[in-house]
Amino acid sequence: MASCQTAGRLASGSGGPPAPSGDIAAALERVKTFIEPRLDAAMQLSGDAAPRLLDSMRYSLLAPGKRLRPALVLWAAGACGGDWDSAAPAAVAVEMIHAYSLVHDDLPAMDDDDLRRGRPTCHRAFDEATAILCGDALQALAFETLARGMPAATAARGCLVLARASGAEALVGGQADDLAAERGWIPDMTASTAAEQVQWLERVHRRKTGALFLAALELGGLSAGADAARLAMLASYGCAFGLAFQIADDLLDAEGTEAALGKRVGKDAGRGKLTFPTVVGLEPSRARGLALAEEASLAVAGLGTDAAELTALARWIVARDH
Repeated sequence: MASCQTAGRLASGSGGPPAPSGDIAAALERVKTFIEPRLDAAMQLSGDAAPRLLDSMRYSLLAPGKRLRPALVLWAAGACGGDWDSAAPAAVAVEMIHAYSLVHDDLPAMDDDDLRRGRPTCHRAFDEATAILCGDALQALAFETLARGMPAATAARGCLVLARASGAEALVGGQADDLAAERGWIPDMTASTAAEQVQWLERVHRRKTGALFLAALELGGLSAGADAARLAMLASYGCAFGLAFQIADDLLDAEGTEAALGKRVGKDAGRGKLTFPTVVGLEPSRARGLALAEEASLAVAGLGTDAAELTALARWIVARDH
C-alpha cells in the first residue's frame, strides 16, 4: 500500500469546476446495478452460518449506500485497461471490509451511533454481541472472496493490500488514534497549534478513511495487470481523494441534515472532537477540499479519458450534500 505524506497545508482552492452531479450520479448508479447483485450473491452462505448472524451480515452489507469503494475498484480497473468482471471480487471484498468497519465503528464502545444509512445501526437492529460477530465475519469473508475469486498470484497480492489497509498501521490504527484523542489517552491536542492539529487530523484520516480508498484503487489496478507507473498514479489520486472525502464529511457533519445524510449530524462538535472545520474553520476547510480534489484529478491525467469517472468523482465528492 502506498504511503501518503501529511502536509498540514491550507490551500486556497481548486482549478476545476465541480463535476455535474447528474453525470456522476448516473455513473454511480451503473456501479450499483453491477455490484449489488454480487454483494447479495456473496451472502448466500451455507446452512452452517448461524441465521441471526447471517441476517445481521446481510443487513449491514446490503444497506443502501453510495458504493464508493467498489466504484473506485471498478473505475481504477477500467482506467488501466481492465474489465469489471475481473475486478468484481475485489470490489465486493472492499465493500465487506467497509461494512465491517462501520458496524464496529457504530458500537457503544466506539462512536456509539444509533443511525447509519437512514436505518438503525447493526447493534440497535440486533444486539451488541451479534454486531461484533457480524463485523468479524464480514472481515473474514472479504479475504475469502478475494482468494476464491481472483487468479492465485493476484489474489495473494490483493489479500496483502487489503490486510495492510485494514490493520493496525492503517484503518484500525487510525480509529485507535481518533479514540485516543477523544478519550484523553494522549496529551490534549487542543493545546497544540492549528498547524499541528491539522497535521494530526491528516495523519489519522489518511489511515482511518484514506487507506481503504487507496486499497480499492490498487486492487482495481492489480485486477487489470497495471504496471508500476499506473499504480503510482492511482496511489497519488487516492491520497488526495481520501483526505478530500474526509474534509467533505467533516463539513457535512457541521452543515448537513440528518435526513440527507441518513445519520446523526453535529455529533463531532458536540463531543469536542477535532475536525477540520473546528480547527481551521468552514471556508478554509472547503478550500482545502477543493484543492485536494483538483490534485486527485491531476494525478490520473496521464491515464487519459479512461479515468474520466475518477476525475469526476474527485470533483463531486467535495460538492456533495450527502
